[in-house]
Amino acid sequence: ELEAIKARVREMEKEDERLKELQLEAESRFIVSMEAGLFPKTTEEKMEVDQRSIYVGNVDYGGTAEELESHFNSCGQINRVTILCDKFSGHPKGYAYIEFEEKSSVKTAVELHESVFRGRVIKVLPKRTNMPGISTTDRGGYRGRFQARGGLAQWGGYYGGQQHPRMRGRTYRGRARLLPWYFPY
Repeated sequence: ELEAIKARVREMEKEDERLKELQLEAESRFIVSMEAGLFPKTTEEKMEVDQRSIYVGNVDYGGTAEELESHFNSCGQINRVTILCDKFSGHPKGYAYIEFEEKSSVKTAVELHESVFRGRVIKVLPKRTNMPGISTTDRGGYRGRFQARGGLAQWGGYYGGQQHPRMRGRTYRGRARLLPWYFPY
């Protein structure tokens, strides 16, 4: 029984050595692909890739990357076709990005704006570069009305089914935000 355990330990050590070799090989392949430029590293490289890419909107949900590639094949050599999908359901969102080999291909691809792909009129635009720190969804702070922390209290609205009066004077800033500063009970 002891010999069987020792044999199993030697077998596990051999497998461990083999796994370490495979991991080193995979890491070296990853580094080589990074050096080959498959993964853009700096902001300048990302901007350069974005200048060679287009946005395609109103893409049919059943459309595949191969069909999009064949539709835009006349524009130039295509590096990558990305159809974005919802991360929860896995269904396509209805738009895609296509990266070309050359910047001149973008101009010819934009000419296919409002062309028909799988029975739908698609929207083709040059891909814009996202700037770090600039958000298109952030609309600023105050939007025309007061809103408490939880979004429950809005002046002129309803709170718990009853309309609450507008408070005057000092108010307590703790849990009971709408109570006057002196509340004996």
